[in-house]
Amino acid sequence: MKPYIFDTETTGTDHENDQIIEAAWLELPEKPHLFAQTRSPEDFPHYLERFRPSVPIQLGAQATHHIICSDLVGCRESKAFKLPKDIGWMIGHNIDFDAKFSKGMKLKRICTLAISRFLFPDKDSHTQSAMIYMIGRRYSKEEWARGLLKNAHAALDDVRNNAILLRFLLSEAMDKGHACDTWDEVLELSDTARIPTVMGFGKHKGTPIVRGQLDPGYVRWYRQQAETDEYLLEAFKRAGF
Repeated sequence: MKPYIFDTETTGTDHENDQIIEAAWLELPEKPHLFAQTRSPEDFPHYLERFRPSVPIQLGAQATHHIICSDLVGCRESKAFKLPKDIGWMIGHNIDFDAKFSKGMKLKRICTLAISRFLFPDKDSHTQSAMIYMIGRRYSKEEWARGLLKNAHAALDDVRNNAILLRFLLSEAMDKGHACDTWDEVLELSDTARIPTVMGFGKHKGTPIVRGQLDPGYVRWYRQQAETDEYLLEAFKRAGF
């Protein structure tokens, strides 16, 4: 099984009703250190395809990716999309969004958004574009960063930019003592980074997930909900709730 950086553009944000209209991926080497030695994201085998949805494109989504209906004339239907058969690790920024639309939630998911927040908790933004600009500032290459982002939210550009970000994050993580010799070790870093230490939403937003500070009644209520965040549940468990 192989690691792939993956990205989608969609008709909206509701994975139950909205659909994929553009998908792209990069196939990465079997070992992270081989990926780190690759000179350019353009060297990776890649895929890009647009699809014709059966539902309207929401205005908010269109304002993000700028794909209009006439761009999709003659494309295959959205339901024709399939992930590569040999995908073992799905990598991306806020990768759960793309995994839900592509039916890939059961795959091993490495989230560069979570790793970015974990390694750089003091930054005011952790969007992929913000992180690319952070890299540009570090190496006095802001014009280079701006050039990379001119086509942000085009799926192929996004996966190539994610490859640049991922390579940077792996270097930073290893410098800070995190094991990243295999993709499963990178997955472990991602999963660790996903486990919150404070509540990120609701009436207890900002409250540390610590016994004596977070209301146990709220924890019990949340566990009974139809849709829950597996990483928040793990945080509750680790805190002794």
